[in-house]
Amino acid sequence: MHMVFTVAVAGASGYAGGETLRLLSGHPEIQIGTLTAHSNAGSALGEHQPHLRGLAGRILEPTTAENLAGHDVVVLALPHGASGEIASLLPADTLVLDLGADHRLVDPAAWTEFYGSEHSGTWPYGLPELLLASDVHGERAVTKQRENLAGARRIAVPGCNVTAVTLGLQPGVAAGIIDARDLVAVLAVGYSGAGKSLKTHLLASEALGSAQAYGVGGSHRHVPEIEQNLRLAGAPEVTVSFTPVLVPMSRGILSTATARLAAGHEHATLTDVRRAWEQAYDGEPFVELLPEGQWPTTAMTVGANTALVQVAIDRRAGRVVTVTALDNLVKGTAGAAVQSMNIALGLPQTMGLEHEGTAP
Repeated sequence: MHMVFTVAVAGASGYAGGETLRLLSGHPEIQIGTLTAHSNAGSALGEHQPHLRGLAGRILEPTTAENLAGHDVVVLALPHGASGEIASLLPADTLVLDLGADHRLVDPAAWTEFYGSEHSGTWPYGLPELLLASDVHGERAVTKQRENLAGARRIAVPGCNVTAVTLGLQPGVAAGIIDARDLVAVLAVGYSGAGKSLKTHLLASEALGSAQAYGVGGSHRHVPEIEQNLRLAGAPEVTVSFTPVLVPMSRGILSTATARLAAGHEHATLTDVRRAWEQAYDGEPFVELLPEGQWPTTAMTVGANTALVQVAIDRRAGRVVTVTALDNLVKGTAGAAVQSMNIALGLPQTMGLEHEGTAP
């Protein structure tokens, strides 16, 4: 039976909202409903998303629960801390996808420490490929988060940097090959990850030809989310030094994350190490371990809901090196939301996400 689901998007004038609309516009089972904004309410979408020609004339409504209600799905592409109140006013049977951070963390204390406000609660986590390790009769069993999204009506979409680091490291954690107590991740991040706000350091005159680190020294808000994911993958303890660096490209993340080989695996071969990643991502439509010797680039993932991963062993340092590339606006945000939406609604997870990377 053919069924069309209506979707409202809050925060439609921002990068995440616009990318969500781009993907939904090509989804065969979706009808786009109300579009809302805050300061841009009352203006036409085309003033803010001129590339979305089919929706350019739509007028942005104020972001209220009343305007968002009455849809099968509501996407909240709002600033961190703004989703909780609105989500609490939406019907329980509405599928709500939060692209902000409000509902990602399990630990309320971690939320308060990094975000400085009251925790809004925890929702099912929208990373279908997340590995979940558990002990079954003394043996480690590994499942995937995908199973927890089927039929869900509240989903917290992960942070883009978190997705890159998690997908790079989790197979080694789940297999016990790497030691999660000594992780180092340095990411090159495109400027769209910083949003559309007008800040001096985000202007082209300041950013072009320059790279700048931010959230240095463990202060970035994605740190507790990375720790949470890797604990779920089976790490008893997680210590991660995480440093993102803005680089002059509009979109994309290239994550280089390293870890010491775990005790008992110091002499593991590259074949042994690769096997963990091959098994973790076998059959995954959107996460791929590249052939040995081929390294991911951000250009390989532009516009696609794709994460490309490669691994190596640095023998001199005794570390596994992982490199992961993805489009921060697609697999890092809007694509993850649509993929999770599909699973929650009982649709094929790839529906509306068949676009390959765009190059050059």
